[in-house]
Amino acid sequence: MKIRETPTAEAGMLIRRPVADVFEAFVDPAITTKFWFTHGSDKLDSGKEISWEWRMYGVSTTVNVSEIVDNKKIVMQWSDPPTTVVWTFAEMPGGTTFVEVRNFGFVGSPDEQVKQAIGSTGGFALVLAGAKAWLEQGVMLGLIGDRHPKGVPGN
Repeated sequence: MKIRETPTAEAGMLIRRPVADVFEAFVDPAITTKFWFTHGSDKLDSGKEISWEWRMYGVSTTVNVSEIVDNKKIVMQWSDPPTTVVWTFAEMPGGTTFVEVRNFGFVGSPDEQVKQAIGSTGGFALVLAGAKAWLEQGVMLGLIGDRHPKGVPGN
């Protein structure tokens, strides 16, 4: 089977909070750690290189922010080899926000690229669900930490 389009991970979620609150939750590690990674070295800003850690897994990544448009968009590169992640924030009626994320630029064989895109889609879906729970209800679901618990075969 041949791939006709480059694999891209995509996820989206309506979050019932104003766009400024939702955008800030993804830019400020003091908030993002409530639903995604465990430590961030600084707030996201254009031209910055940031470190994110998932201490429960003993892993980290460098995030290079190439573009920030307040309350609208975040463009960054991360991982090794790097892929591009584009976050968009759309202000919706009733003080709500639709967040979309696209991750692309995977490398390797076509099968490896598809596997990476599928994994990334699942991961970003969990991030958005966790963000929704935190921002709407103040509940930390622990979705990322529970995704690969120790003792599960293959983890």
